[in-house]
Amino acid sequence: MPSNSTKILLLITLVTGMLVSVSSNSWLGAWMGLEINLMSFIPLMSNVKNMYNTEASLKYFIVQVLASATLLFMVVMKTLMEDLFSFEGNPYTPMIICTPLLLKSGAAPLHWWFPGVMEGLSWENCALLMTVQKAAPLMLMSYLIEMTTFTLSIIMMSTIVGAIGGLNQTSMRKILTYSSINHTGWMLIALTTSENLWMVYFLIYSMLTLTVVSAIKLSEVSFINQTMMTNKEAPLMKFMMFTSLLSLGGLPPFLGFLPKWIVIQAMITNNMTPLAVIVVVTSLITLYYYLKISYSSFMILNTEPKWNTKFQKNSTSKNISAVTLSSISLMGMAACAIITNIN
Repeated sequence: MPSNSTKILLLITLVTGMLVSVSSNSWLGAWMGLEINLMSFIPLMSNVKNMYNTEASLKYFIVQVLASATLLFMVVMKTLMEDLFSFEGNPYTPMIICTPLLLKSGAAPLHWWFPGVMEGLSWENCALLMTVQKAAPLMLMSYLIEMTTFTLSIIMMSTIVGAIGGLNQTSMRKILTYSSINHTGWMLIALTTSENLWMVYFLIYSMLTLTVVSAIKLSEVSFINQTMMTNKEAPLMKFMMFTSLLSLGGLPPFLGFLPKWIVIQAMITNNMTPLAVIVVVTSLITLYYYLKISYSSFMILNTEPKWNTKFQKNSTSKNISAVTLSSISLMGMAACAIITNIN
């Protein structure tokens, strides 16, 4: 793991790569931005003292290099045949360019690397991989994505795989991974309807993911059965973690329901009711496995082992940041409803 100064430098170059990618006016510039982003993230992931981190960083590197090489090859071929700046001409070009970008963002059926990489990362890197690292590929896809059969199949597979894949998982990292794949499907729907809608969805999703990760990190939980152990010493942390999880799943009183509500309305307006039904059902399945995690805290009578003597030693600043994020998640939907009613 790099030192703090190195970490700050790498984070700056990571964000710079993302900004170069999304603000570029040619596909070659976009590819260069993605490469800067990748080369900044790999040192953040790797840790010589932890074998799992090194393995995860190697897996991530191989997959991303495959996607980058494919993207560069497609862009060069397109430039030789057509033009570097436009997409007029071949109707298959958007689909060809989208495929490596979908692999980079971890959408199904190109998600096979995502759970394995997430399992070997620290919580901070998990948060980066689920939020910042998705921004550039999705923004590049927004330039050319249309509601074709290809896009529809990717959306349906992402939502279904994200819902069903998380059902039999016990690791919190893998549950969040499959949830992220499900949310990627929702974001692709938002991309096909409106770019502003995608931005709103992505920002709220990123905030909720950071909330969940910060609460889980403070509770030091990695598996579902460990959530039973976090009641006596940190009831506030437990409450925050589970309300944030339910918000991420899209339960109506919380902020996480707001972007899904807007996307459902956009789908119905655009006569995509069958797709809306499918994604809502898959969203309910993701809520089921969040409720499975939250089961112990929602029970009035729950048992705890007597030998649970672990004491939480968390800094006040971390607690304050986690509580603030969780409060926004809890009260955000109510605030939006009040503003809507006033208008």
